[in-house]
Amino acid sequence: MLTSRSVADLLDAFSSPDPTPGGGSAAALAGALGAALLAMVAGLPKTRTGVPAERQALDTARAELLGLQRTLLELVDRDAAAYDLVVAAFRKPKATDDEKSLRSAAIQDAMRVATEVPVETFRTAAAAMVAGRTVAASANPSAASDIFVGSQALWLSMNGALANVEINIGSLKDAALVDRLTKDLRAAHAEAAAALPEISMTPELADLTRKASLRLGGHGHFPED
Repeated sequence: MLTSRSVADLLDAFSSPDPTPGGGSAAALAGALGAALLAMVAGLPKTRTGVPAERQALDTARAELLGLQRTLLELVDRDAAAYDLVVAAFRKPKATDDEKSLRSAAIQDAMRVATEVPVETFRTAAAAMVAGRTVAASANPSAASDIFVGSQALWLSMNGALANVEINIGSLKDAALVDRLTKDLRAAHAEAAAALPEISMTPELADLTRKASLRLGGHGHFPED
């Protein structure tokens, strides 16, 4: 399993000439890292104002984020396995009509899996972003940079997963499946796109981005949301 390796070994795997792990696994890993950072912030002993309601909200968010982190970590390996499934399908024999039919069916099934996995990565990262809204609202303000990095890692995860969906979804012949997956993506995106600005507009994150822009002479900015 990729995720059982050391960080150095995992990076070696990503940088090797082998096609897996690739962008889909990297997107899932970015999401897992983002969820982990937000979970860490949610677990800090000090909350924004110290009221019990904040502690309860953060504990709930932390539990959710840890579960989403585990799912995203699993998706690192699942994405690599999905690619291998596609390669195996295309390598099936096609000398006879029966073989061609079986090969075509195997390719469609493999492409379905290869599309559904990054859709799940997208949805899981989006759910972590929504949970991150609670973290940004209730957590210790001194962890602003951790919240920023976590939320941006989740946004990267979503964008990376979406790119992998687009690479594969055009090969699917099942129009109903394509429609369902598209609706799932749009619903998840709507929730995350609403949460990210709320995270970014908390006073400490807004101040952080303003100061960073000034540090670069007023011409620089963080990536657009």
